[in-house]
Amino acid sequence: MNLHELYPFPEERQTRKRVGRGPGSGLGGTSGRGHKGQLSRSGGKSKKGFEGGQMPLQRRLPKRGFKNPFRVEYEAVNVGVLVVAFPGKSEITLADIYERGLCRQGAPVKVLGDGEVTSAVTIEAHRFSASAVEKITKAGGSANSLEGK
Repeated sequence: MNLHELYPFPEERQTRKRVGRGPGSGLGGTSGRGHKGQLSRSGGKSKKGFEGGQMPLQRRLPKRGFKNPFRVEYEAVNVGVLVVAFPGKSEITLADIYERGLCRQGAPVKVLGDGEVTSAVTIEAHRFSASAVEKITKAGGSANSLEGK
């Protein structure tokens, strides 16, 4: 293989459009920009979303909704998952849940009531659903909420 045999071949490569090189080139004079107007000028372009003075779409549409800056997103963990993840453990702390990778590190945790609790277990989390508290207490354990602390 030689240098002249490499692909793409020079004749297959598209040549750059050379504007402003005389009338014979077809791109002389106004250089393909037409006559006058904003788009014929150097640096002439309108800002994004500009519709020629017509009221732009983003201003014609109504503003809707409200984004609460104080909203807290809880990581949900089911009671059944906790019992399976920590077999034979009587006390499950928040640090244990983070360490096992059941929730994002440092995220507030809410324990939900899906699954079965067979043994007495004390679970520590930020929040508990009513069904989760019921199942934990029925099995003889306790649910320690960190929400008010």
